[in-house]
Formats: sequence, C-alpha cells, structure tokens
Amino acid sequence: MNIPLRRAAILCAAMLFALLANVTYIQGFTTARLNADARNQRMLISRFEHPRGKILTRDGTIIAASRRTKNASYAYRRTYPGGNLYAAVTGHSSLYTTTGLERAEDAALTGSDPRVRVRALVTDGISEGADVRTTIEQRVQRAAYQGLAATGRRGAAVALDPTTGAILAMVSYPSYDPNLYTTFDGAKLTEIDTLFHADPGRPLLNRVLNQNYPPGSTFKVVTSAAALNSGTYASASAVDAPIRLLLPGTSTYLRNAGGESCGDGRPALAFAFQISCNTAFAAMGLDMGQDTLRQQAEAFGFNDDTLTVPMPVSMSVYPSGLDQAQTAMSAIGQFNDRATPLQIAMLSAAVANGGALMRPYLVEEVRLPDGSVIDRAEPSQWRSVMSAREAAQLTAMMVEVTEQGGTGTAAALPDVQVAAKTGTAENVQGAEDHALLTAFAPAGSPRVAVGVVVEQAGSGGDVAAPIARQIMQAVLT
Repeated sequence: MNIPLRRAAILCAAMLFALLANVTYIQGFTTARLNADARNQRMLISRFEHPRGKILTRDGTIIAASRRTKNASYAYRRTYPGGNLYAAVTGHSSLYTTTGLERAEDAALTGSDPRVRVRALVTDGISEGADVRTTIEQRVQRAAYQGLAATGRRGAAVALDPTTGAILAMVSYPSYDPNLYTTFDGAKLTEIDTLFHADPGRPLLNRVLNQNYPPGSTFKVVTSAAALNSGTYASASAVDAPIRLLLPGTSTYLRNAGGESCGDGRPALAFAFQISCNTAFAAMGLDMGQDTLRQQAEAFGFNDDTLTVPMPVSMSVYPSGLDQAQTAMSAIGQFNDRATPLQIAMLSAAVANGGALMRPYLVEEVRLPDGSVIDRAEPSQWRSVMSAREAAQLTAMMVEVTEQGGTGTAAALPDVQVAAKTGTAENVQGAEDHALLTAFAPAGSPRVAVGVVVEQAGSGGDVAAPIARQIMQAVLT
C-alpha cells in the first residue's frame, strides 16, 4: 500500500507545484494583459468604485465631477455640468475609454498616481482621486464658444496669456455633450459613439489641438519676423509689390486679394503688412529663401511634434524641399503650410511677449481632497523667437492692421490698442476660404493672445476678427 500512496502523494505534489507556478505566472507576467482585456468586467467595475477627482476652471467652477449612483455594479458616475461648453477641455470618461483632460490627467483623477496613493496610505487609507484645476476662465470660454456658435460654421478659438502660456479658453465647434458618454448601458453607448463618429461636423475632434489648417496670411507674421531678424529689412523698408507676380518656373501669376495694387508697387513693409499684400510677401520669401523661412517658422513652434498641454498637440508644418514657386506661396501661408489654431495663437503670443514664446499649458494645479497641492504649473519659456527690438517693430505693424485702412478693424476695441493679423486661406478647390485671425491686446501691455479659425467662412477680417474681439473683451473687462 505504501507504493500507491507514495505515487499519489507525488502526483498531488506535482499538481500543487503546477498550480502555484501557474498562479505565479498569471500574477507576475500576464496582469497587464488581463487588466486590459475588454472582457474583464472587474476592471471596469473597479474604475467606478471610487469617485474621480473634479476638474475645475481657474475660478473654481466644477466642469467635471463624480456622483453616487443606485447602480449595484457601478457606484459612481461622471457628470459634466457645463456640457458642450467645456467638452474640448474635459473630454469624457466613459465605460470603455477616456478622452481630453480626463485621459491626460487620468492617473491624478483616479488616484493611481503614486503621489496620490501615498497620501491615501498615510492618512485614512481611502483611495480618492485628486482635483485638477485648469487655467480656463469661465467668462472667456463662454465668449469664445458663443462667438463660434453664432457663425454656425465649424471652427476653433483659443486664448492664451502670452506672459505665462496659460490657456484661458479652448473651444472647438461644433461640440458635444460629454454627459451622453456616461451611460452604463453598453449598447446605448455604442449607438451614441457611432452617431458622433458618423457626424460630418466631427464634434469629437478637438480642432484647437488636433486639426491643421492652411494659415493663410496669418503666416505673414512669420515671414515678417524672418525679414526683421535678417537685418536686411525694417518696418519702413521699401519692398517690391507688383500688381501680379510671376511664380518662378511656372506660367502662373500671383495676385493680391481682389486684384488690387499695393500702393505704388514699392510700399513700406509696414504698409504691405497692414493691407496684406500677397505679392510683397511672396517676393520677400523668394529673396530670403525657404531655409530662412523654415528656421523662423520652427522658432515659432512649427515642425515640432513634442508639445503637450498636457493633451498631445498635432504638429504644425512648414514643408521642406520646396522649389521657388512653392517657396513664394509658403511665404503667404499657402502651398503645404499647416497650423493648428493653437499655433495661430502662439504667433501673437510670441510677439506680445517680446519675442519669448512661453510653453502653453492647461493645468494650473493638482490638489488632493485634503487641500494639499501635489503639482502646480511653473511657466517656462519654450522658444526664443526674435529679439525684443524686432518684436516691438512687428507689434507696431500688427497694431496698424486694426486701425483705419487695415484688414483687421473688426478686431479693434475702444480705448485699447489691438495688434492683429488677418488671414483668408484657400483650402479645397471650389470651397469657400477659411477665415483666420491672430491677435493680442493691449498692444503695450499684453494680457491675452488669441487664435481663431472659422472653416469656409470667407474673410478673416469679416468673420474671425469679431470673434477675437469678443474673446479679448472678455479678458480685459
């Protein structure tokens, strides 16, 4: 009998060893894969066992929070009191995914950030998410949203504090209501998501950060900065500005808007900038060459795919390998130039801050439930774009754009000097031009820089400028 017992004992020992080895393997090597498996309902349920931290505006208005439910499986549900107004900022936290700031600050909001978890361990052991206070100012955000909504067209608007880089407003239009994504009904959630993705207005797209547009004449800020930095040009320098300019190597002529002349054909650079002469800036681009233009564009932040705010920002592009005709067109913001609305705002922000471009950011601080701050924004310079002297010259040129005779008078504010550059950008052949504007105010002591893009809306001076004025007024009053 000892032999059969011994064999049974050996078999049991082997089975126990195999079981322990398998448990060790599962816990040690496959945890991440199992946690990520969509079929793992325990992970889904655990995400809603505790409240996520709040997301707030700078003044403390709650724009995302968690509330207790009566659902047996999911204890807390996300709610967005501001709905469409803040969707580009918050994104959403749904049963299956997160977007926007909900994704970028997920670790802090859920409490999985080590700094948050350590605090829970040394206090009462309760795992709670941290609150994220943004740089968004409620009044400025509302002004941007209402301005875009009034056009009825797709577009984006963003406002920055040029001295710090803080994002004061960020609106993408059309928007959506993040509350629709907080349902725990999987079939309903799939239906909602399918409808939004099929919507031609693309309401889920954050156009401020992740949509590139031809910058049009707003790029003349870059071309002007390159000219001033070269030492060859000053704001009073006479520049060639024919009624039409033959693009080298082609039979195509470039003309000014409406076929108009540009003064006497040899205007001062400041005048060419004020009335946005295409031929003058194309000729300057040919004179300076693509490398000079690219270097200046990159000083403003083009061709850099590393920027986060903390959501990732799509790269704005100044192309390479251009021939002369393409170089001429790129100098006026056409051909393959592309810029996000955030980049459009950063053009003005750099000029406003004396040539120092601050790194844009959206999160002011991260605060634990007990009130202690574990992270606070520290404004930092991201780029040195031009000298203070050249920035002052370019500021004076931009101010003339909003004065009588300029293309941006609709952006002017009473008793406040506004510096701006309009843009009317060709896009798809046969479609209406995009309307753009970059601006800052007050010109002498800047507090806000804005970028506005309205798709297929025509003239930037007619459509984008009034929106920018509304945003700047919200900051200054």
